[in-house]
Amino acid sequence: MKLAAGAGALPLLSSTTFAQLSPNPPNIRPPSPAERGAMARLAHSFMDKYGVPALSVAIGYAGTVVHEDAFGVADIERNEAVTPRHLFRIASVSKMITSVTIFRLIEENRLKLADRVFGPGALLGTDYGQPPYSAGIDQITLEHLLTHTAGGWSNDNRDPMFTHPRMDHAELIAWTLANRPLDRPPGQHYAYSNFGYCVLGRVIEKLTGQRYAEHVRTDVLARCGVTDMTIAGNTREQRQTGEVAYYGQGENPYDMKVRRMDSHGGWIATPADLVQFLMHVDGYTRPANILRPRTIEIMTTAPSYSPDYAKGFCVNKSDNWWHNGSLPGTSTIAVRTHGGFCWAAFTNTRRGNSNMDGDLDNLNWSMARQVGEWRVA
Repeated sequence: MKLAAGAGALPLLSSTTFAQLSPNPPNIRPPSPAERGAMARLAHSFMDKYGVPALSVAIGYAGTVVHEDAFGVADIERNEAVTPRHLFRIASVSKMITSVTIFRLIEENRLKLADRVFGPGALLGTDYGQPPYSAGIDQITLEHLLTHTAGGWSNDNRDPMFTHPRMDHAELIAWTLANRPLDRPPGQHYAYSNFGYCVLGRVIEKLTGQRYAEHVRTDVLARCGVTDMTIAGNTREQRQTGEVAYYGQGENPYDMKVRRMDSHGGWIATPADLVQFLMHVDGYTRPANILRPRTIEIMTTAPSYSPDYAKGFCVNKSDNWWHNGSLPGTSTIAVRTHGGFCWAAFTNTRRGNSNMDGDLDNLNWSMARQVGEWRVA
């Protein structure tokens, strides 16, 4: 597995099997004390392997968080035990949230996937510079940004989001359009791009007249019953009340413009927050989803030339949807399974050049399988 350099990683195969099981009943019971103990042993084994100070997990089903737990310490220096209520940076799991927000605007007929983004008559017009642009830039559409097929500005090629730390969004986008030509024409090739999702945040702001985070909180998160999510600060001192401390393993978790990452990797949340969010866009009947079924189908259908990534969601043939996130001091994942479950797991460290992200994904599945009555493939 190849990890991206910044807020996110290339798709993981969430779930190790493609087995299809009979549906779970309308309601399921929470884990017993013995089953919680088995889950805890798996969690501690993972933490020991990767030197994880804090791990927090949540599992949901049919609109209910049926299990949540947290292990370790939120802040080593203060010896503060982590709880399920602690907030974590979620890195590129944020892209799910931005995508859903875009599709809410599409349902309101304020956007179309085929809308061009840059240039006269486009969504952002000439807000970030006048033409002529480098070849192809004025042909980039909303769908290209959602699917990472804009043709350039990828994580693997000098990710713009980790350059020019003194620039704000507007300055960075204008500089990138003027100085970073595309690598290939739009719509032909997948190349994971944080910058593309940064631009989507600005589309949301232009269409709504609100700051990105303000609109997401009122139009998406509040509809999912989520009230405590916000955009992270950059430094240890800028952490929110109840937010964990972050620990780099050879990396500095506070030497990044996380606040500037808002729409591609900037949110902080609890795992239960992400589970509540996912359960409201999972395509199942309970709880009522905040998007129409056809919209969810379009959002989670990948293009033929990039079968592992749809529009803000990684997908696989087993009908599991997910996104992981990776930053110095952060490793996260949130998953919607084909069996009706939604779950999330967050840590406050990252070990580079390892299979930590893959093992965090596997940990979720293994923990859920400790409850024999839960039909988890």
